[in-house]
Amino acid sequence: MRTDEFAFRHIGIQEKDYEHMLKVVDVENLDQLIFETIPDDIKLSEPLKLDAAMSEHEFLEHIHQLSLKNKIFKTYIGLGYHGCITPSVIQRNILENPGWYTAYTPYQAEIAQGRLEALLNFQTMVCDLTGMELANASLLDESTAAAEAMTMLFDLRSRTQKKNGVLKFFVSEEILPQTLSVLKTRSAPLGIELVVGNHEAFTFDEDFYGVLLQYPGKHGQVYDYASFAQKAKENDIKIAVAADILSLVLLTAPGDFGADVVVGTTQRFGIPLGYGGPHAAYFATKEAYKRNIPGRIIGVTKDVDGKQALRMALQTREQHIKRDKATSNICTAQVLLAVMAGMYAVYHGPQGLKYIAKNVHAAAVTLADTLEKLGIYQTNTSYFDTITFKVDTTRIRPIAEKHQVNFNYIDSETLSISLNETTALKDVQRIVDIFSEALEKTPLTVNELHTSSAIPNSVQRTTSFLENSVFNSFHSETELMRYIKKLERKDLALNHSMISLGSCTMKLNAASEMLPLSSAQWGNIHPFVPLEQAEGYQIMLKELEQQLNVITGFAGTSLQPNSGAQGELAGLMTIRAYHESRGEEHRNICIIPASAHGTNPASAVMAGMKVVVTKTDDRGNIDVTDLEEKVKLHASNLAALMITYPSTHGVFESSIKQITQLIHDHGGQVYMDGANMNAQVGLTNPATIGADVCHLNLHKTFAIPHGGGGPGVGPICVAKQLVPFLPGNPVIPTGGGKSITAISAAPWGSSLACLISYGYIKMLGESGLKKATMIAILNANYIKNRLSGSFDVLYTGEKGRAAHEMILDCRPFKQNGIEVTDIAKRLMDYGFHAPTVSFPVAGTVMIEPTESESLAELERFCEALLSIRKEIDAATIDNPNNVLKNAPHTLAMLTGNDWDLPYDRQKAAFPLDYIAENKFWPSVRRVDDAYGDRNLICTCAPIEAYVEA
Repeated sequence: MRTDEFAFRHIGIQEKDYEHMLKVVDVENLDQLIFETIPDDIKLSEPLKLDAAMSEHEFLEHIHQLSLKNKIFKTYIGLGYHGCITPSVIQRNILENPGWYTAYTPYQAEIAQGRLEALLNFQTMVCDLTGMELANASLLDESTAAAEAMTMLFDLRSRTQKKNGVLKFFVSEEILPQTLSVLKTRSAPLGIELVVGNHEAFTFDEDFYGVLLQYPGKHGQVYDYASFAQKAKENDIKIAVAADILSLVLLTAPGDFGADVVVGTTQRFGIPLGYGGPHAAYFATKEAYKRNIPGRIIGVTKDVDGKQALRMALQTREQHIKRDKATSNICTAQVLLAVMAGMYAVYHGPQGLKYIAKNVHAAAVTLADTLEKLGIYQTNTSYFDTITFKVDTTRIRPIAEKHQVNFNYIDSETLSISLNETTALKDVQRIVDIFSEALEKTPLTVNELHTSSAIPNSVQRTTSFLENSVFNSFHSETELMRYIKKLERKDLALNHSMISLGSCTMKLNAASEMLPLSSAQWGNIHPFVPLEQAEGYQIMLKELEQQLNVITGFAGTSLQPNSGAQGELAGLMTIRAYHESRGEEHRNICIIPASAHGTNPASAVMAGMKVVVTKTDDRGNIDVTDLEEKVKLHASNLAALMITYPSTHGVFESSIKQITQLIHDHGGQVYMDGANMNAQVGLTNPATIGADVCHLNLHKTFAIPHGGGGPGVGPICVAKQLVPFLPGNPVIPTGGGKSITAISAAPWGSSLACLISYGYIKMLGESGLKKATMIAILNANYIKNRLSGSFDVLYTGEKGRAAHEMILDCRPFKQNGIEVTDIAKRLMDYGFHAPTVSFPVAGTVMIEPTESESLAELERFCEALLSIRKEIDAATIDNPNNVLKNAPHTLAMLTGNDWDLPYDRQKAAFPLDYIAENKFWPSVRRVDDAYGDRNLICTCAPIEAYVEA
């Protein structure tokens, strides 16, 4: 028993369990199971060339020493990223709390009411500050949110505009540089023509369908956009505004001057810089566009008893339903960070936010006034927190860096300074001293912050915000701590029980992997600091890229995509660029098997490709004959094949190398979706199966927590020929020699979260990674055999084995009047989150146990399903008043005076003995989705609702 071995702590199955499990699975040893599961021609012949595993203690010492290589300067670069203060009560009770960070996307509303309420707070905060009617529950970052606005407005063009081929989208030259780069990436495949220029010189004409403005501008100038917006409306041009959320406390809300969409980041609401992420973007628009808004919306509805309840509205998993017709491929929000940002607003309330915003503005005014006395004049006529100076930057920069201060150096004679929540009087003095020293001026003493305003009356906010009770009730730490706990108790997360979601790999997010995220040495680094100031990050990120290269067998990696869906888009865009570099721009056909991951078709359309779907056979495998026909039919225009491997049906298809060779023989490239990489690591890899690019879900296989539905990281790993096209960044050079424009805002995406996967690989090492994969496959086959005879497994491999997940066919239970949803809701009474429901096959559940679950937990889960199977047998189609149809059962039901159900309370709430020891109570009964969509309410109730008449 190696207590210092991380694999021993991460992997739930112990040596003593093997004999029993192998007997149930009917194999002599693990090697036999793997032999019967994975085709022989794709097995790795050699171990992965990775460093030996570190113990947890060794890793924590290593990561601490690495963090000391990062230089923590006072940074005033701005450009969408600002220093801020994470309230300790939020850091300790949300960021560091597995009750929040290990929860899954709230698709099962009855056991996610806490997160849903926190996200409703977030949406309300965004609507109030932006002056818009509707907001979603976060997107990935400001730049990709702006791209979503561009494409949404493109889809919303009038019938006349579409008929006339109106394709132009005007982008103000004040836009953030990283946002412009992402817009270029996303506009090109769709044929949108970007026109970048000065909005004050813009000629309004019918060739434009929309515009994007920055508020304030990238270097701090605050413009009054009211007359511009009026002219745009007169010309049927819709307006998107990228707005700094803290500035909106003092500035006129974009909704009040006519914006159609408002986007931005909530990073400065208490979220660490983290060298670029993860941070929660926001997206707000008009209710008239509710069917077009990307991402998730949290809405108010009621449960079967008429009690108010929350659930995801409208867009829930629509990319799996609409596929290539989906509004967006963005399946990962930034829930954990949105929860934190929303809670920041709850903690500070409207008065607290005003205090913070006014202090930031006062610091900027004080600095501008003081430097003016030194003869240094700034050029912004109106500003919130960012001031711009004409000055010899070659004199300023060395002195500033000597004093460990970063400014934004625009060119040799211009710099900007963005002040923030952490800026105190002493920091203003430090900046003044730097200028005095650099320009050999007599130093001035700053005695106090000035209270004058640099915001003209015409753009000052006059409307109220955050009047709801929730933003005016929890301002002491005690009260907020209790409010957070109240919400946490309503959610079922991994710290309560196994979450067996197929395709989503809800494994342990180990504490030692998570601890570095709380370190200021990792959290306080701006993504655009000089590389030498981020040496610790650079070492870690480069090594992580190399680790992923080894694991996938590929030649290069980009960590920039900050979700799996963005990884899909990035992979396809590199393929697109590769074909273009060879003079084969015409290659635009993307073949996607019907069994592929649900976001694949939407990603292909976003990359400008046409989707051709191929059949699957009776065993769930790709129909090779049909594939071959379609490949030959489209050979001259074939761009790519998108596959998931093992397939979404949980099977290692033996014809995979034949399939990939077929694509290559006809000039295409193979994209592999990495959703099921947990069944490959150490045993096979994408390069061996013949893929050219894959994305990896670091929030699945590589232990980044789902965080309630985000953060995610979706890097792409590519073969040698695609390395030159890896995505770049306009501020900090990244990518290959022929890099495509940016996929997301930050050079290395969500760098802070990458620490988790780096630690996971470091502590498991080659042998631990391989063992984890083998145990994941063992656990899946154990559950499969334990449930044999009670549930039919829809697909298996040629030797009857599942990969790391399996699909249980629940369609036969319709004869008893039981739907798959009834099973999902009943599992809540047994203390479990449902497996993946009706994906990839309607009427089924897909189970993935992961390697970090113990045999005891697997047994509890199997006992629950077997007990439910008996309940199904007892149900009849003509009597729907049964324990499954009425599930889940709440504490209010069990303790109420009335009980007129045909089964007792014990059976409802405690059907098995183990449940009584650790009962989880759903806080609402089954929610009414249709009612919520018919009566869409996506913000908190007004304060009047809390006041008794």
